[in-house]
Amino acid sequence: MKRRTLPVAVAISATTVLVLTACGGSDSVAKGSDKIAGADTGDTRTSATPSASASGSAERPQVTLPSDVSNVFENWKTGDATKDVVLADTSRRINALDYAITQSNADDPVLGVYYKGDALVGASQWVKQFVDAKQSMTGETRYFNPKVDVYATGMATLTYCSFEGKAYVKDKKTGKAQITPVTNKSYLLYSTRLEKSTKGVWQTAVLHSERGNSACTP
Repeated sequence: MKRRTLPVAVAISATTVLVLTACGGSDSVAKGSDKIAGADTGDTRTSATPSASASGSAERPQVTLPSDVSNVFENWKTGDATKDVVLADTSRRINALDYAITQSNADDPVLGVYYKGDALVGASQWVKQFVDAKQSMTGETRYFNPKVDVYATGMATLTYCSFEGKAYVKDKKTGKAQITPVTNKSYLLYSTRLEKSTKGVWQTAVLHSERGNSACTP
């Protein structure tokens, strides 16, 4: 099948930038991750948005992912209060996008809490592609090796890796997952810029990804 071309805004802003050619060039998309034990590693294993108390006083909506979808945030704490809020809001942003996909709602208000500007437009367009294709997602994604730089008041950059080899797109009608092989392309390097909103939430304004980057592959 012919590979589907994504709008630029979608490609740079969706946290679930999935493998479009994983099924031999299919229009299907695939996403996944390894399971990592959370004990004594600083990992956060979650299927819901972390509580607001961990990230300051700003109100943040709680979302609950379906039981077959989860994200693992490995070593997602630094010990620095400000950096840890940046990481917590990034994990919420990742969960928010996955939630919108599983709910088939490209206009879910939770996206606007953690995205802004072109990144928000791109995230909404990405979800809409799932909706139009009558697809959702299943499985687990691992996020690891975060590096945060709060370079000015209310401004930060964050790079991190993901492993998407064990989560997949699934057909909403049949519930069948589209299993794809694990390769170096299952690993992504993300580079993001965040801005703190007037409500105190760190919103993603810019997000770039590079699949198969050696900084993330084994």
